[in-house]
Amino acid sequence: MRANPFRLSVKKAFAFGFLGAAVLGLSACGDRSKPAADGGAGTPAPATSSGNTILIGHFGSMTGSEATFGQSTDNGVRLAVKEANAAGGINGKQIELKTYDDQGKSQEAGTAVTRLITSDKVVAVLGEVASSLSLAGGRVAQQYGVPMISPSSTNPQVTQIGDMVFRVCFLDPFQGWVEAKFARETLKAGKAAILYDQGQAYSKGLKDYFKKEFEGMGGTITTEQAFTGGDQDFSAQLTTIRQTNPEVIFVPGYYTDAGNIAIQVRKLGIKVPLLGGDGWDSTQLAAIGKDAIEGSYYSNHYSFQEDRPEVKNFVEKYKADYGVIPDGLAALGYDAARLLFDAMKRSASLDGKTLAASIAATKGFAGVTGSITMDANRDAHKSAVIVQMKGGVPVYVTTIAPPE
Repeated sequence: MRANPFRLSVKKAFAFGFLGAAVLGLSACGDRSKPAADGGAGTPAPATSSGNTILIGHFGSMTGSEATFGQSTDNGVRLAVKEANAAGGINGKQIELKTYDDQGKSQEAGTAVTRLITSDKVVAVLGEVASSLSLAGGRVAQQYGVPMISPSSTNPQVTQIGDMVFRVCFLDPFQGWVEAKFARETLKAGKAAILYDQGQAYSKGLKDYFKKEFEGMGGTITTEQAFTGGDQDFSAQLTTIRQTNPEVIFVPGYYTDAGNIAIQVRKLGIKVPLLGGDGWDSTQLAAIGKDAIEGSYYSNHYSFQEDRPEVKNFVEKYKADYGVIPDGLAALGYDAARLLFDAMKRSASLDGKTLAASIAATKGFAGVTGSITMDANRDAHKSAVIVQMKGGVPVYVTTIAPPE
């Protein structure tokens, strides 16, 4: 999926102490010390809550190269918890949140979710942003029969894990269509080059969807060039791209690489706009890319400039708590937590299967990132926005709804 310069530095918010667990509350969720024998959801003992608390978990990249993702998401989740508790909690019980840092590593993500379920006894899990990490954590949640909601993992495979895994964001097939539609109809681009991260499921998937849709709309892909996340030199790939004379360069990936790529694009004298996905959404995009990223576009889940009451209220409350304007990851973390709480209130119990059925029944939930309805695949059906970097700020351009 999780910050922009308008949000200042999420490192500032991170310093407030959101890295570790918030509170060490304990919820007796039945015996989850062993997975189901068949490797599926199984039938773990009914989840309950002890005393006056309900414990939920969050796993995210609180440190590492994409740390702003986890930090922003955690801030959004914590704001939702604060609001829910101030309003009386869930059926009179207070919510407590425990967050673990997966450092942006798949193995750590699996370990974090295992610990949340087997040791902490959480009734539900929120996370992750990166699809590869949600895949790792989701397999564990499915194995133990505990509902998991990803705020912002857009790869289709995430919810294909099983009936315990949900998401509140749009999917990459739709995002690829949005990017292609914007490039063809608004930017009037007939030729596009692609530079993608070959080691990242998110980047590869979004590349494929964009290419299919762009070509389907009559456009031409001049070249596909690959890199590996963390690379510092893109000159060979960009030289090849320059020779093909594209009218736009699509860079599906994360902000850490996009900012560096933008600098090298401009140094080579390439003046066409760059286009990216929601993985660009971070304060650090402008901090890294500086003037080079100006004028480029990316798709996202919401814009703080949207004229909707849900957006205005959220931005105001988030600024009051954190002193900055929330990015898309914060909004998705907030929506994921609030949707979970709504399902808990409607659920007959907090048993895994019962709670999962309640989440699956969500229809027309009024989220900050749009109206959320869970489809048969436990995916959210919703719109996307396009923003453009201007003065270091992602400025709202347009909203693109799913095709009829």
